[in-house]
Amino acid sequence: MISDSKGELQTDIIMMKILLAGDVFMTRRLPEAGYKGMEEIISLIKQHEVRFANFELTVHRREGYPSLFPGGTYAMADPDSLIDLKKYDFNILNVANNHSMDYSHGGLIATNKYLQENGFLFAGTGENLADASAPVYLDCYNGRAALIACTNSFHDSDAAGNQSPSMKGRPGVNPLRHKTVYELTADNLNSLKKISSDIGINDYEDLLIREGFLLPKENFNFGDYEFKEGAANKSNTYPLQKDMDRIIKSVKEAKRQSDCVMVSIHSHGIKNGDKERSPDFIHHFAKSCIDAGANIIIGHGPHIVRGIELYKNGVIFYGLGNFIFENETISHLPADFYEKYGMDITETVGAAIDMRSKNNTIGLSVDQRVWKSFIPSIDFKDGQIEQILLYPIELGYNLPRSRKGKPSLSTEYSIFNDLSRLSVEYGTIISMKNGIGKVEIK
Repeated sequence: MISDSKGELQTDIIMMKILLAGDVFMTRRLPEAGYKGMEEIISLIKQHEVRFANFELTVHRREGYPSLFPGGTYAMADPDSLIDLKKYDFNILNVANNHSMDYSHGGLIATNKYLQENGFLFAGTGENLADASAPVYLDCYNGRAALIACTNSFHDSDAAGNQSPSMKGRPGVNPLRHKTVYELTADNLNSLKKISSDIGINDYEDLLIREGFLLPKENFNFGDYEFKEGAANKSNTYPLQKDMDRIIKSVKEAKRQSDCVMVSIHSHGIKNGDKERSPDFIHHFAKSCIDAGANIIIGHGPHIVRGIELYKNGVIFYGLGNFIFENETISHLPADFYEKYGMDITETVGAAIDMRSKNNTIGLSVDQRVWKSFIPSIDFKDGQIEQILLYPIELGYNLPRSRKGKPSLSTEYSIFNDLSRLSVEYGTIISMKNGIGKVEIK
């Protein structure tokens, strides 16, 4: 408690400074002498009590077995890389993403063990669904922050499972699944039904329904895809209700037990083929979390920035982009990766990366949006977001593979043009002064 000028007791002011960083895909050790711009960015991070990043890696010494369904590049780094990550001073991480199970259950459990041994708080994975869904808490000088983390980008086998009275649960990620229903005009839907009948794509499923082994579907299915009649051809996406209910329950619990609630959602979903925009179910999810008591929604996944939306007393960052991105300099790849690209399994990692990128002519390495991003800095006071500043960063787009991917504060401010363009559809205004962006809070 504190006293006012009359000596009367007043409620303590809850004031926290929160920093958010995007994807950390860190596969190389930091140089002993650091690198240009490293001290400045660490100094900025250290000015905050809550220091978040999305940790998009597994860390282990091949304790895990390669998954048949990886998240893309098999993401693995030596546990000693966490020594370098600690130099950036992050203290709370999301670990639920499409790479969490790249090395199956063994890789996930080893990753969590090494993170714990290095003193990191993290959320989003666990040895069962209850652990993966639970909030983690960071106690600060003037308050307490909570983080709930989940992912929408994962293979079905990656999802954590519940424990029962007689059986332990399954390790994995905290899942946010979604449903897509495609609308077609009557003529198009009838054409699709005729094609289905002609080729027999639904024959076995129809038999199971007739025999009572499956329940009838509400809409027409063409293989794994669901369709219904509509006035126009379009798609509709909805979060899976049981996942929403579980995550909202965690948000409400975190609201009871902390002063500021953050929800981290990893998603590669796109809208109408546009990588810069999130699908509708993500908008629904984010706003539902704020309605339940969350203050900050932290989106990441597509490795580029997306818009910012102010909603009620909260803020939604639909895409933070990258913070560290070294996905081309991993040390090992399993045989499955080489076989996918028709290569001999005795080939090298560098050769495989060259094959995938067609000698650095396609993919993330040549997309300039991947190599510039921003770091939000948030002043949170008495349940309200008082200020949001945006610091631009760059990751060395023009550098060779061996050196690109490390962040430094940027004097190239085109990132604000991208953010403003992507945020204006949400009614969010971003100004800039002295090279720092600012979200205009209504």
